[in-house]
Amino acid sequence: MENSKPKILSARIPTEYAGKRLDQTLAALFPEFSRSQIQQWIRAGDVSLDASLPRQRHKVTGGERVEIRVPLIPALVWKAQAIPLQIIYQDPELLVINKSAGMVVHPAVGNYEGTLLNALLDYAPELKNLARAGIVHRLDKDTSGLLVVARTERARLNLIKQLRARTVERKYLAIVNGVMVAGGTVEAPIGRHPRERTRMAVSARGKPAISHYRVMAKYRGHTLLTVKLESGRTHQIRVHMAHLRYPVLGDPVYGGRLSMPRASSEKLIQVLRGFKRQALHAVKLGLKHPATGEEMQWTAPVPEDMKQLIETLIEDAKGVKSR
Repeated sequence: MENSKPKILSARIPTEYAGKRLDQTLAALFPEFSRSQIQQWIRAGDVSLDASLPRQRHKVTGGERVEIRVPLIPALVWKAQAIPLQIIYQDPELLVINKSAGMVVHPAVGNYEGTLLNALLDYAPELKNLARAGIVHRLDKDTSGLLVVARTERARLNLIKQLRARTVERKYLAIVNGVMVAGGTVEAPIGRHPRERTRMAVSARGKPAISHYRVMAKYRGHTLLTVKLESGRTHQIRVHMAHLRYPVLGDPVYGGRLSMPRASSEKLIQVLRGFKRQALHAVKLGLKHPATGEEMQWTAPVPEDMKQLIETLIEDAKGVKSR
């Protein structure tokens, strides 16, 4: 995607960010851009703070005027690909997609093709004029479920504002290892793992993160949950559940050893060993329409692999009780 001219972003830094690093502050104020991208712009002199050129480690005091000159995007441009999409809803402002497990949302090193962005550019070519092709939030590659995509700049900015204000409703279905007694809330900040940079972790130096979880069903060695997010940190549900010592089943990063109930049937063993992704599905999405202000909600059916997993866990629980 190539823009016709550089974009100037400006904001007044809120006083509650006083004492934080500039790059951290800007990543929070402009969540549509990654922190690494913002750091590059600071180093290149594309960021000014009260008309001066700061360093990324500069500590803000609050009240400063910041401007970011978003450089022209090189004509690299992502490839449009005819990849099937499951569209739940669409209008001139929005697309709501039910993303399948295994699909990467945005191109990155090692995944320049076959992503949701590539598919969107084929389905709606006008999205090439929007940052990230209108994608305003993400799901992990192996998490399935609902994503909203903006089709206009007005919608994109409005959705980012709603996400920042935590008014977008995002509810997930998760199957975790272990049998939970009851639901609850996890309020634990999340940041980069101190040693493994591809992982996230609960950290006092991380960003605030809140997850509300509710027990929907209990099996012999697993629990079916719904999880509602207040914040949207990277890997949030997966990190929070692992923090509670009830990791998401099948999670290759935070899941630990496979949990196998005693006297498991051959069918259960095969199904659990064969489930090669985190059992996590974005089942519900709610927001205000960026043009009309109307409250809107969508749900996505449970994908077949998770449906079969749940049915097998139910059969196993019933089979043991009947013995």
